[in-house]
Amino acid sequence: MTTTADTLAGADWFKSSYSNDHGGNCVEGAQLPGRAMAVRDSKNPHGPAFILTGNAWTAFVNGLVGGDI
Repeated sequence: MTTTADTLAGADWFKSSYSNDHGGNCVEGAQLPGRAMAVRDSKNPHGPAFILTGNAWTAFVNGLVGGDI
């Protein structure tokens, strides 16, 4: 699901530990109720945010860790 980050008022966004202050690719996430996760581009905080279910987020992270993505 995609929404705008503005509709997630009150979300506690955090920046990826891989983000830096040198203009690199920056990703922010916010944990939502029901283990869901919102993801957005930190350079465009009012732009689109992708919402993943808890299971989809877990599969995504496992794919990153396992080198599948």
